[in-house]
Amino acid sequence: MPHSHRPTRATGNGPTTAADQAYVSLRREILSCELAPGARIVESEIAERLDMSKTPVKKALGMLEHEGFVEVLPRHGYRVTEITLADVQEIYQLRLITEPAAAELAATNATPEQLQEMRRLVDDAPNDSFEEQAAKVLRFHEVLAEASGNERLSLILSGLMDETQRLMSMGLDIGESLSQQAGEHRELVDALLKGNHHIAREIAKTQVEVGRMRMFEAILASLTTAGGAADTVVLRPANRNPGRTGDQA
Repeated sequence: MPHSHRPTRATGNGPTTAADQAYVSLRREILSCELAPGARIVESEIAERLDMSKTPVKKALGMLEHEGFVEVLPRHGYRVTEITLADVQEIYQLRLITEPAAAELAATNATPEQLQEMRRLVDDAPNDSFEEQAAKVLRFHEVLAEASGNERLSLILSGLMDETQRLMSMGLDIGESLSQQAGEHRELVDALLKGNHHIAREIAKTQVEVGRMRMFEAILASLTTAGGAADTVVLRPANRNPGRTGDQA
């Protein structure tokens, strides 16, 4: 399961080295499931596709391995880390601990600019495409984490939302859930605007609990077979937006 902390990334307006460029590109493909869970990654193929040598690609893969998004296959390169039901459970367990705390802190620490952005994200969402809704939901949680004023908490939540993004990109039937979240997020923004940290915490807690229920319902509905213990079931992306899946290792 990916770690909640990350290595130092490039700063400024964009990647500054070939390794940074490879890291950003591969990370984006993994989070969007263009590189699907379980897909094999071959350094030479990535280097050719990104028009660079294997050295920066290897460095980028090392960074992604540190984050937990890829794993080494001895003598066979790398593989995108798979996602199991146990992983999903852990993600939501941690979100249930951290997001209510972030909301409570944000009720006191959020800046006017952060509150304005969160309001804009929920007000603009209803008529968006699935991809646009998903991006705004993820950004909302990112701003909420930043608004807590606690950098360590924000970093942990950022990592959890990266993992949530992978789940949202797997083609599960969660479109209606995203639409419902916009309304739920409005309630949270209202509590933040009033500075009511107790209500903000309870709303955030309820939202994570409901989100976990919806996600598991969507996952279980997508499973056609389940061998072995339930928590070891490996999730595979549906074909709603098929991407670069690679060879399954």
